[in-house]
Amino acid sequence: QLHPVESGGGLVQPGGSLRLACLVSGFSLDVYAIGWYRQAPGKEREGILCMNNNTDITYYSDDAAKGRFTIFRDTAKKTVYLQMNSLKPEDTGVYYCAAELVTCGTSPPTLLGKYWGQGTQVTVTS
Repeated sequence: QLHPVESGGGLVQPGGSLRLACLVSGFSLDVYAIGWYRQAPGKEREGILCMNNNTDITYYSDDAAKGRFTIFRDTAKKTVYLQMNSLKPEDTGVYYCAAELVTCGTSPPTLLGKYWGQGTQVTVTS
């Protein structure tokens, strides 16, 4: 694979939870950092969380820092997960994962210099 592959998005009510998965079978987690990003309609893409090749975590958003969103990985499955709890309507958007060499980047992210997935839609509405 040349790119990560996201899955797990969908429609959820406010207060609900989703777990997104990023399959990174084409990348070595000993070498690449994996980050989660999102883009709401009409807004810039922003970072949520990123885990580098040493499992150090970068918190890009206030929600991630407060613990609503967490990142973890399963090296046997070559998958990095984003667990999202207590979802709000403003969490609606397209969620992307991206791989980059060794270190996590900035937010807003640069689109070049990363291997991006195709994105998965998350819609939070009553």
